[in-house]
Amino acid sequence: MSTDDAPRVLVVDDEASITDFIALGLRHEGFDVRTAPDGRVALRIVDDFKPQLVVLDLMMPRMDGWELCRALAGDRNRGIIILSARDETTDRVAGLELGADDYLVKPFEFSELLARVRAVLRRRQPDLARVVRAGDIVIDTATREVRIGDRLVDLSVREYDLLHFLAVNVDQVLPRQRLLDEVWGYNFFGDENNVEVYVRYLRNKLGDQEHRRIQTVRGVGYRLRSEPAPVEA
Repeated sequence: MSTDDAPRVLVVDDEASITDFIALGLRHEGFDVRTAPDGRVALRIVDDFKPQLVVLDLMMPRMDGWELCRALAGDRNRGIIILSARDETTDRVAGLELGADDYLVKPFEFSELLARVRAVLRRRQPDLARVVRAGDIVIDTATREVRIGDRLVDLSVREYDLLHFLAVNVDQVLPRQRLLDEVWGYNFFGDENNVEVYVRYLRNKLGDQEHRRIQTVRGVGYRLRSEPAPVEA
């Protein structure tokens, strides 16, 4: 995904280890990320970067997170997530009343932060939520169209559902049974061979005969790669 298309996230925290950790994880998930060590620097970045979401700490030098949240809360198209070690109910309530969309307490799991980032963006930027990207594969969930570059890929309903689930979990190894449960449904009476058959269909339609996009993880399942694997010499 090009940075022009990627959702823009600004991470504001005076602890570089935290901003670096979050930025690395979000970039891996396809976000365009910038960081700032305090509120004043963040405001300068906002003017140029125009983030669609700001993740901010509360306790920072110069301009703290309370003041920054107050300054940013007027834009209805921009989401705010407070990420703070302060876990008192009064702090949570105060942050939400200032205009934050969510409040997550440190220490935190990245997977939870990622889920909250996506949830806030779905509410604030609904047009972003309708498009799922995995490398050069673009899935429009409203029209159910799938494109690779300029090429429209014609998929059956089941092929689309399988590709979509692989794409929203891009770069994750998904066991065959989980794919069967999530795509075919828990009440489906078939077996894991159905997954193998439809993965083969998908590979043919994606031009992935060399398995560079959809990787087989022996003994486990499959993984859709965000970047096609290099061709082996």
